[in-house]
Amino acid sequence: MSTDWGTVIVAVSLFILLSPGLLFQIPARTRVMEFGNMSTSGIAILVHAVIYFCIFTILVVAIQVHIHF
Repeated sequence: MSTDWGTVIVAVSLFILLSPGLLFQIPARTRVMEFGNMSTSGIAILVHAVIYFCIFTILVVAIQVHIHF
């Protein structure tokens, strides 16, 4: 019996990639998008959470990513 690690791997990788200010930030303080500024705001956190939820839902529910070890 093996467990499905697809959702865990997708969730962790998206969390790392979509952390506001790490790779990019939408919206930034002075522009629409900034790269690697390591600062964030409340609206940027909300935008990144919505993007995270949309991509996670598409990958897990619609595409049904499954990884079994």
